[in-house]
Amino acid sequence: MSDGRRTRERERTETESEQQTEEVDETVQCPECSGHLVNDEEHGETVCQDCGLVVETDEIDRGPEWRAFDSREKDEKSRVGAPTTKMMHDEGLSTNIGWQDKDAYGRQLSSRQREKMQRLRTWNERFRTRDSKERNLKQALGEIDRMASALGLPENVRETASVIYRRALAEDLLPGRSIEGVSTASLYAAARQAGTPRSLDEITAVSRVEKDEIARTYRYVVRELGLEIKPADPEQYVPRFVSELELSEEVERRARKLLKTAKDEGIHSGKSPVGLAAAAVYAASLLTNEKVTQNEVSRVANISEVTIRNRYHELLEAEGAIA
Repeated sequence: MSDGRRTRERERTETESEQQTEEVDETVQCPECSGHLVNDEEHGETVCQDCGLVVETDEIDRGPEWRAFDSREKDEKSRVGAPTTKMMHDEGLSTNIGWQDKDAYGRQLSSRQREKMQRLRTWNERFRTRDSKERNLKQALGEIDRMASALGLPENVRETASVIYRRALAEDLLPGRSIEGVSTASLYAAARQAGTPRSLDEITAVSRVEKDEIARTYRYVVRELGLEIKPADPEQYVPRFVSELELSEEVERRARKLLKTAKDEGIHSGKSPVGLAAAAVYAASLLTNEKVTQNEVSRVANISEVTIRNRYHELLEAEGAIA
């Protein structure tokens, strides 16, 4: 290569370098005063340090949504993949092979590939449940999820029920009791703790064990684990009954007022909270001219019409006593 050609190549390289430097300088300098730009991460802005000009707003925060104040906390909070959950026996940390026999592009697998994937699923399931304790937990958590879905309970109740069952399993409370019984008792306790209670009859309707066994196991689990569960408040059942009967908010307010009066009079003591709530909704519907039959309320609350009639008269008498 001649000297002239080398000189031209060097000059072109130097020119390109100068252009790149100028572009970089433009991005880090203020367009008004050529001052130094800084990133304000708290407000998501790029601001000039000298004149205060806001050069860019609404920047994307590409960092994590959590904060850490030391390296140990940073290591504990950093994660990859889906969050862990107590509703799965392995807390969602193991691999799950989907049941669809399709590849990443949505195309059907060949028969040979389907056989291979089926073998992989079989071995994956065997590795996920390595011992009897994990098999027990897997069965119980499946029962909790099934019953919670049937009862329309939210995810936080399912999570709490899973934690209660894990504690019962860890403290060796299962010998002599069925997996279904303890899992049902755990769900019943979790629903009451979360303020979304279901009656024992409703729980029994979706469970695979008898009502007496559920009640007995529930008392045992609560006592042994030291769970703090307040007595069920009749008002907690009112919104669900009103919603299922398609009544107005005025009925709900009137029913709550009837129950408050009953508490002030002390007639709620020793009475079933479900029966009181159902009777209050029935009485409130009559008082607001949104009549429903005792049979409809009985079906929604899963109690007898006789109970509704008895509690209904008691609530109206208490209301009249104060008025």
